[in-house]
Amino acid sequence: MKNIWTIGRREVGAYFVSPIAYVVTAAFLFIMGILFERILFYSRQATLRYLFQNLGFLLIFVAPLLSMRLLAEEQRSGTLELLLTSPVRDWEVVLGKFVAALALFAVMLALTLLYLLILLIFGNPDMGPILSGYLGVLLMGGSMLAMGVFASSLSENQIVAGVVGIVMLLFLWLTGALAEAFGPPISTFLSNLSLAAHFPDFVKGVIDTKDVVYYLSVTAAGLFLATRSLEARRWK
Repeated sequence: MKNIWTIGRREVGAYFVSPIAYVVTAAFLFIMGILFERILFYSRQATLRYLFQNLGFLLIFVAPLLSMRLLAEEQRSGTLELLLTSPVRDWEVVLGKFVAALALFAVMLALTLLYLLILLIFGNPDMGPILSGYLGVLLMGGSMLAMGVFASSLSENQIVAGVVGIVMLLFLWLTGALAEAFGPPISTFLSNLSLAAHFPDFVKGVIDTKDVVYYLSVTAAGLFLATRSLEARRWK
């Protein structure tokens, strides 16, 4: 556990040394601010429901931007070999990188609580769907970041890693639409595989165990694949 936190702290520091954290956070908050203002203007409702619905798709691009450098940059600079030969396990490296990305994403998400404050000042929002919505966004964001870490392990080029991450997340997002081209049981499998299919209940204020388990499973799968990818590089 000590190795994980050490790697995580190092990676958080690296985020704020480079412009990535500032640029991605600024762009994220700018887009979210526009969406919040426009949705509030047209809906006239003290709710974040519609904002959360748009945020899910936005994360397809945000998550790879946050995670694309985590392992790709280590490979490009040659420091990955040094890291792998140090007394840390592959899964500790992967988990430490993931924890750093998740921490940054949590900070970005926390900054959007300003919108909740505005609703509390000028309206009377239902807190149940808002709290469950934030939980859903955090779980979905974590699963996307894990897949982004896996994509970052596949290439030493950050741009390539980012594009691969976006493609993978788009596929997982759109599998529900692809399900319409097939009959059961393939259609059922593809529908259940969709990142988008497990998010609406959170926005409605419903926390279903199967949705939580799904996002945690995708997170575990992404981190497992990233670890396997590192192990393969160790033996090259």
